[in-house]
Amino acid sequence: MQRIGFLSFGHWGPGQGSQTRSAGDMLLQGIDLAVAAEELGVDGAFFRVHHFARQQSSPFPLLAAIAARTSRIAIGTGVIDMRYENPLYMAEEAAATDLISRNRLQLGISRGSPEPALNGAAAFGYRPQAGETDEDMAHQHTDLFRSAISGAGVANADPRFAATTGLLPVQPQSPGLGERIWWGAGSRKSAVRAAEQGMNLMSSTLLTEDTGVPFHELQAEQIRLFRDAWAAAGHSFTPQVSVSRSVLPIVDAEDARYFAGSALREGRDQVGVIDGLTARFGKSYVGEPDALARELAADSAVQAADLLLLTVPNQLGVDFNAKLLGNIARHIAPSLGWQPGRA
Repeated sequence: MQRIGFLSFGHWGPGQGSQTRSAGDMLLQGIDLAVAAEELGVDGAFFRVHHFARQQSSPFPLLAAIAARTSRIAIGTGVIDMRYENPLYMAEEAAATDLISRNRLQLGISRGSPEPALNGAAAFGYRPQAGETDEDMAHQHTDLFRSAISGAGVANADPRFAATTGLLPVQPQSPGLGERIWWGAGSRKSAVRAAEQGMNLMSSTLLTEDTGVPFHELQAEQIRLFRDAWAAAGHSFTPQVSVSRSVLPIVDAEDARYFAGSALREGRDQVGVIDGLTARFGKSYVGEPDALARELAADSAVQAADLLLLTVPNQLGVDFNAKLLGNIARHIAPSLGWQPGRA
């Protein structure tokens, strides 16, 4: 395992004990946590994007603000639902954010997941064409977005005002951004497609399939299939793979108060149904740091990945989550081969 980052779901609300009682709290604390994570040597600050919910929904202002306050840590998403996106406007936003960060942007994107809105993308003005699915539309938006960030022309020049003819690309452009796009794959098949398309792999604690084997083994198989497909496609750069885990070390009374009696300590996978598909959910890692280090060392998908994204309970506030990341960075991650990043 080469790198670790945190993944915040960006929850906010007035619930009991919440330190992010408003959207403003959530956003400002996201910036502060990224700054604290960089000081700890953590390699990435990633944020989930979710619409029509009290969560992070518009990532680029947040990522640009983090970029202005930091100098080394990677900034990214996990993931943007491409059904909702205007591909050309997103290309402009992404390039501008990447330039502000000096090429630290790592964008996780996907076809989307179940959501509070019955048909949220339609409310944003996006509907599949006749005979097409939401997934088809997400892939079409993705193709146009990736074409736009690569510098392809997308709009005819007006000879009255343009100093050129032909097709104009969106501006600004940030060369190299196209190699830092990650596809959030929820199955082995979608991971193979991501490899064939030339996108990095972002795999979470959920796969929308179940073969009866432990989650980490199924995910490790997904990673193997991705890398095999990448090699067969012959792309010009080396792909990156990330996996997400909930890792909650208990080192003091505060940690014990939050997690010692939690159902997360069951330490087993769960199987359920999501979006009409049987899905396997990976277990959470809760307990003493030495025990968690041994368990993660036996997690075949963690060992196969380049980047481990640690989901954080962001509503517990910056101080608690900085402490949590610090405990992982000091007591767990080094035994897995990780070394803190340097400026």
